[in-house]
Amino acid sequence: MGKYKGYNGKYIRVDLTKEEVKVLDLPDDFIENYLGGNGFGTKILWDEVPPEVDALDPENRLVFATGALTGTLWPCSGHLEVISKSPLTGIYGDANAGGFFAPELRFAGYDMIVFQGKSEKPVYLWINDEKIELRDAKHLWGKDTPTTQRIVREELEDEKIKVASIGPAGENLVRFACIVVTENRALARAGMGAVMGSKNLKAIAVRGTKGVFIDKPEEFKTAAILARKDIKEHEFTEGEHKYGTAGLVNIVNEVGRFPTRNMQAGHFEEADKISGEALDEKHFVRHLACYRCPIACDKVMEVREGEYAGTVTTSLEYETLCSLGSKCGNSNLASIIKANVICDSMGMDTISAGGAISWAMECYEKGILTKEDTDGLDLSWGNYHPIITLLEKIAKREGFGDILAEGCKRAAERIGKGSEYYAMHIKGMEISAQDGRSQQSMGLAQATSNRGADHLKGFPTIDETGYAGSAIKRYGEDKLPEIIDGIQTKYKPFVVKDGEEFCAVIDSSGICKFGTLFPPAIYWEPIAQGIKYVLGLDINVPQLKKIGERIYNLQRCYNILHGISRKDDTQPERLLKEPSPSKRAKGHVVYLDKMLPEYYKLREWDENGYPTRTKLKELGLGFAADRLKLS
Repeated sequence: MGKYKGYNGKYIRVDLTKEEVKVLDLPDDFIENYLGGNGFGTKILWDEVPPEVDALDPENRLVFATGALTGTLWPCSGHLEVISKSPLTGIYGDANAGGFFAPELRFAGYDMIVFQGKSEKPVYLWINDEKIELRDAKHLWGKDTPTTQRIVREELEDEKIKVASIGPAGENLVRFACIVVTENRALARAGMGAVMGSKNLKAIAVRGTKGVFIDKPEEFKTAAILARKDIKEHEFTEGEHKYGTAGLVNIVNEVGRFPTRNMQAGHFEEADKISGEALDEKHFVRHLACYRCPIACDKVMEVREGEYAGTVTTSLEYETLCSLGSKCGNSNLASIIKANVICDSMGMDTISAGGAISWAMECYEKGILTKEDTDGLDLSWGNYHPIITLLEKIAKREGFGDILAEGCKRAAERIGKGSEYYAMHIKGMEISAQDGRSQQSMGLAQATSNRGADHLKGFPTIDETGYAGSAIKRYGEDKLPEIIDGIQTKYKPFVVKDGEEFCAVIDSSGICKFGTLFPPAIYWEPIAQGIKYVLGLDINVPQLKKIGERIYNLQRCYNILHGISRKDDTQPERLLKEPSPSKRAKGHVVYLDKMLPEYYKLREWDENGYPTRTKLKELGLGFAADRLKLS
């Protein structure tokens, strides 16, 4: 153990080319400056993966990192962060998942794993407390994720082993392939599964029998119990438990923020058929919860009749119901459940998969694509059978699926003929299930996210449906009503900047955004207390905010090395020029020109979106200013 309790002070470095495994000390200043998880991975990318290294090159790094609160009593502290250069965007990439894998890694005695190189043959890493070995995985190659995990547990003769694995999509380098952890939680975005596949790394299996040392256990226990109470008693938690994120479908549909038919609109006329209420009524089996979670938003769902009868899934989220539902004009709930199973078992991000397919559907509707292009498939809106077929083709890179496996940006560049206009992406990543025309803060957050189009890096929820009480607690009563008005741009740059730094800390603490941002139950002060009591790190809220700001700025600097600037902090032309026809957003576009200059000013970035040397030096990132040759 190093200077700070909570952490083990050890991490694993695996060189797959050399078949070499080392256990190294985790530097104390890594914790002091970058906290954990997301922060650790950001610094490793900056130090070790220069712009000339392609995301699928052996010299790219793949970092599995726990956070400051991982595996403790803190509510929702089971999250794992995976960081790498993204094969989808070519810039900074990461993915996050709950479940039990991250605590198990901490219980085994390690805070992080860093992979580099490429194995000559398929392998998996087996961590059993102090015993660590690379094992042959040729018999696992080609297997889906549930089968892989079952075989690994059987051959290691321990049902308690936690496994992170890729499926055929990762093996075939689908650019939005994901990594699935044991409980069907997906490290979904940015193509981390493709990076894993490029290294011939099929899986990681972990078994740990140790605990987590706490610097001030009694104080920490009190703080954790209070945080859990605040989450349990929040007005939103009951609905989140009953319906999960699927409960958002009808809510956001009524404010015109539910992307429909490739984001032509924000209201789906058949949303009630794919809602959380419909799922609960027709398909609910039982609740599931991640490590130390008082919400238990996850569910087991089963199709009980019809052509997909017997299909069972977990983790059917709002994002998937939109991406493979309303975005494709699809109101057949059973088919979305089936599609979710395919994505999980093959190892693919449902958001990017749905974004690529909905792009193809609109191109088909407009005559840019024909059946000659789509392997004979009729990609009319709402035609769900081709969606199922395309998902299989994408995972296997067969026919038209091989084009879609590149993501909508590259697919559109290949097809041409004006199809680029219909590719709904930012920085190469497909937009998630939020229409920024109905929530201006989200429109800005998507544009400025360091990993491309994303809702989870700024995650502004205050103005989603109007949390007045939470807004007053966080930002003060003087900012009402504008700050909770989704269409107003006033105060939104401030909200997004604060959210980005808070999310950087959350993703570096190993905890879930549910309970911190959705519902917005706990904020900076409880997190700072929890970290202080666990680690013995003398930290207050301003210092914690600075860590979040440091992490976010270093990610931005890494992206600048790869050519990112103001030109990339944007939205698809459709959302900037085509007014929404839906609900409160009717007549509105994303007013990015009103928000972005103020956002840059608050960040102390120049008009091109570059951090100033003064700001970087203030954050202890003078080395980044030097490398970028900032004046």
